[in-house]
Formats: sequence, structure tokens, C-alpha cells
Amino acid sequence: MRTLISAVFLSLLLSAPALAQSTPSAPSQAGKSAPAMTDMVEGEVRKVDKVAREITLRHGEIKQLDMPAMTMAFPVKDRSLLNKVKAGDKVKFRATVSGGALTIAEIEPAK
Repeated sequence: MRTLISAVFLSLLLSAPALAQSTPSAPSQAGKSAPAMTDMVEGEVRKVDKVAREITLRHGEIKQLDMPAMTMAFPVKDRSLLNKVKAGDKVKFRATVSGGALTIAEIEPAK
């Protein structure tokens, strides 16, 4: 099931014209596109899996990706993010799209 959801998400991600339009180009990379960053999105931690290095979130809409609210597992960019939250926490997070993968780059408790 997770593989199917990941495959569907990846195909949606790769075909999203909004993503192509919002990917900034960093001057220091001489023409290469930098990873696209989303705005902070609200969510609730459902599970933290340190072995798989991912956090399952029930999240709101991610407008930049034209992604509806849903529950899904996200890999984390930095393993230390796994220690910042636990199941049940209300959070705000920022995701990075790089190489076709959506990864949590930042996560913090919601205020």
C-alpha cells in the first residue's frame, strides 16, 4: 500500500506544473535548479520511525505542490529531526522537493 501511495504521489509530483514554476534557481549553482521548498504546513505526528528514518504526518494542504490534506510517511533530511517530535504532537513542517522526492527539511512544535 505504501509503495502504491508513493508511486501515485511521485507521478503527481512530477507532473505538477506549479512545482516547475516555483523551483527557484540559486545563483551559486550556475544554472542548476535548487530544491523547491514548501511553506510551513500544519500537521499532526502519527508515527516516528527511527529505523526507516521517516515521520508519518496527518497534514493540511500543501498548496505549492497542489497536494490535498492527507496522512503519509515522509523521509527526513536530517536524522536529528526524528528526536524533535513524538506521536500526537501538533507540528509545523517544511518539505523539500529534490530529485523527485518530498523530504521533511524542518519540523517544529505548533504554537
